[in-house]
Amino acid sequence: MFSPSSPPARLLEKAFQYIDLHQNEFVETLKEWVAVESDSVQPLPHLRQELFRMMVLAADELRRLGASVDSVGLGDQQLPNGQTLPIPPIILAELGNDPKKPTVCFYGHLDVQPARKEDGWLTDPYTLTEVDGKLYGRGATDNKGPVLAWINAVSAFRSLEEDLPVNIKFVIEGMEEAGSVGLEELVREEKDQFFSSVDYIVISDNLWLSQRKPALTYGTRGNSYFRVEVKCRDQDFHSGTFGGVLNEPMADLVALLGSLVDSSGHILIPGIYDQVAPLTEEERKMYKAIHLDLEEYRRSSRVKRFLFDTKEEILMHLWRYPSLSIHGIEGAFDEPGAKTVIPGQVIGKFSIRLVPHMDTSVVEKQVKQHLENIFSKRNSSNQMAVSMTLGLQPWIANIKDNQYLAAKRAIKTVFGTEPDMIRDGSTIPIARIFQDTIQKSVMMLPLGAVDDGEHAQNEKINRWNYIEGSKLFAAFFLELAKLH
Repeated sequence: MFSPSSPPARLLEKAFQYIDLHQNEFVETLKEWVAVESDSVQPLPHLRQELFRMMVLAADELRRLGASVDSVGLGDQQLPNGQTLPIPPIILAELGNDPKKPTVCFYGHLDVQPARKEDGWLTDPYTLTEVDGKLYGRGATDNKGPVLAWINAVSAFRSLEEDLPVNIKFVIEGMEEAGSVGLEELVREEKDQFFSSVDYIVISDNLWLSQRKPALTYGTRGNSYFRVEVKCRDQDFHSGTFGGVLNEPMADLVALLGSLVDSSGHILIPGIYDQVAPLTEEERKMYKAIHLDLEEYRRSSRVKRFLFDTKEEILMHLWRYPSLSIHGIEGAFDEPGAKTVIPGQVIGKFSIRLVPHMDTSVVEKQVKQHLENIFSKRNSSNQMAVSMTLGLQPWIANIKDNQYLAAKRAIKTVFGTEPDMIRDGSTIPIARIFQDTIQKSVMMLPLGAVDDGEHAQNEKINRWNYIEGSKLFAAFFLELAKLH
């Protein structure tokens, strides 16, 4: 059915030509996918129908490539208000099972964040619109564009009737923006079946650090999210009647939140830095090599000044050191006007971004101990309770692994440059789930530029990133096959 492979260089040239010639078709398919309002965040029946339609579109596309496709049903989701909604299936697909070839598994998601034109979009968010080489639309970069780029790369080999250099598997979900409902359980269940032959896992669900220079991502921070509740009684008080004779819950809470971090961003919880991996000389050199225009970064962030003055310090504090952010207070008066109320009970919310080798259970103990200590010194008659509502571990990869080497070579082939070796300051739980469960190499290979605006108004992917990204995946298949 397929010809024996051409020599790799000739084959790559043919694949690149195919991708260039068919780029308008690839953009048209992206347009069809963006037109589906696959919003998983708003729990509405008509949006769930759209999500199901999106998963059917993707399954059909994979079948056209010749993949065997299994859409795994996940039942219903129970919402806090008692409503139930169906969970879109997770697609498990595979193409090729040659034991002599490496098997690469690609993870992507097809659900999106909410978007409405009236929120400040310049175009209809669900109509892919090209302006000056930029393809605007919800999901264009997060994550429909990268999923299709992988499919485009596979289709180049199939259409040329060339043997695929690697075996390929797909894991595509429709609930990533809503916490990947059911995914972790499925990965555990399929560990010894679907995933048993997987050698490498690739995720393409983040961005470069620059507009033109590609990047490889080898780490993400974890996240521990806390609530601290201070309660006097269920009812609020009048400050004229009770002000001056109470331990006010708000005053206690502000003191507790104020004890967590200082004005230079240093976390004040005893022992919190003890588990942070020491900085090596090799790592220091990697930060030095990264291209980042600090002035442009500051300007585009619309910030007067950062806490640090050098590129290296800023990147390290975004990626390899923990940070603590205070998010809000529930139960406080926050509307316009002057209401002389003493809240009877308030809840503060804050989170800590964790880095290797911090552990969520250790951090939880340290936070509780610190807040209990601060609270006891206030001699307050109020009740205080601390709880960790989310605990996600950090993730770091071995960059000397074969697939990182293959990706570096593919980037050099397609873009003519070495990639920035970067981490991501946010949390992408699936990387750690795959690494811990399947025990195989996980790599993040982003396609989007830093200004793509994922989750924001006017999200886009550049045509150049989308098409060259499709070539990058094709080159990666060949480089990995050579190295394996």
